[in-house]
Amino acid sequence: MNAFFIDGYGKDNGRIGHVPDPEVRPDEVLVKVYAASVNLLDSKIRKGEFKLILPYRFPLVLGNDLAGVVLRVGSNVSQFKPGDEVYGRPQEDRIGTFAELISVSQDALALKPVNLDMEQAASVPLVALTAWQVLVETAQLKKGQKVLIHAGSGGVGSIAIQLAKHVGAFVATTTSTRNVEWVKALGADVVIDYKQQHFETQLHDYDVVLNSLDAGTLEKSLKVLKPGGQLISISGPPTAQFAKAQGLSWVLQQVMGLLSYGIRRKARQRGVSYSFVFMRASGEQLREVTTLIESGVIRPVVDRVFEFGATAQALSYVESGRAKGKVVIRVEL
Repeated sequence: MNAFFIDGYGKDNGRIGHVPDPEVRPDEVLVKVYAASVNLLDSKIRKGEFKLILPYRFPLVLGNDLAGVVLRVGSNVSQFKPGDEVYGRPQEDRIGTFAELISVSQDALALKPVNLDMEQAASVPLVALTAWQVLVETAQLKKGQKVLIHAGSGGVGSIAIQLAKHVGAFVATTTSTRNVEWVKALGADVVIDYKQQHFETQLHDYDVVLNSLDAGTLEKSLKVLKPGGQLISISGPPTAQFAKAQGLSWVLQQVMGLLSYGIRRKARQRGVSYSFVFMRASGEQLREVTTLIESGVIRPVVDRVFEFGATAQALSYVESGRAKGKVVIRVEL
C-alpha cells in the first residue's frame, strides 16, 4: 500500500512510498482510509519528542485520525462488519492513518456520524477525545463553572469551547486578533486577544484551565484559578502519575516527576492542582461525541483539505500555527 512514513526522527523528513499492508489481529478491523487529519502530535512524533514515551520502530507511518470504510474484521470482532463507515483515533502503538489501509482495534473505532462527510469525520477523533478527557473525565466540568481554554481557534480549542458550553460552563479563551469574532461564534463568552491583552490580568476565579501552549503560558495560568481549581495541560510537562499509567520504567517515572516538579509546587502554593493529560483512544467516548455531533451540539471545524500527495505540505501548514480548526488529508478520491 501507499503511505507517508519516516525512516528516522527529524524535523522535515517523511516521504510517500510503498509499505507492507497491515497485519489484522483478531480484535482489529481493517479500514480503507478515505481521509486522515493532521495534528501537532504528528509533528512532535516526527521530531522524536515522544521517543521516550512511545518507542516506535521504523519505517513509521504517521497519522493519528481517520475516517474510512471497513474492509474486513478479525475473528474476535463483534462491533463492526465490512462496509461500515467508521472513524477513530488508533491506539498509540498502532498509529499510521496517513496510508491507504490501517488495522485498528475495534475498541478505538465508532460508526461515523451520519451528518458528516469523510473529511469532516476525520477531523474529529483526536481533538474531540482530548477535549472530552480533559473537561468531562478529568476536570468533571459542571454547569456554572468557569473554564479558560487556551488557543480557542485551534483543533482542540474549537471543539473544547463547544463541549464546555454544552456542559453549561462559562467559557473564556485566548486567540489572535483575526480570530476573535470567530471564536465568539463558537460560543466563547470572553475572548482574550493575546496580541493586545494579558489573560492573567483579565481573568480571575476560574475553576479549570485547559492549557495547550508553552511553559510560560502554563505558569501564568495559575494566576487565573481560584483555590481548589484545576490546571490541566495537554502540552506538558508530564507527571510521574502519567508515566506510571503508561507503564513506563521507574527511572522514567522519576524523570517525569522532576520535569513537572516546578509547576506542581507552584500549583500547591496557590491551592490548586496540576495534571497532564495524554489523550488515549476510546471508541466508547467517541460514540458519546457522535451523539453530540448528530444532534448539532458540536460541529467540526475544517480549515483546509490537502490531497494525499501533499501530506508534507499539510504537516508544514499545521506547524505554522495558522490553521483555524483542523487540517485534513484526502487519502481516497
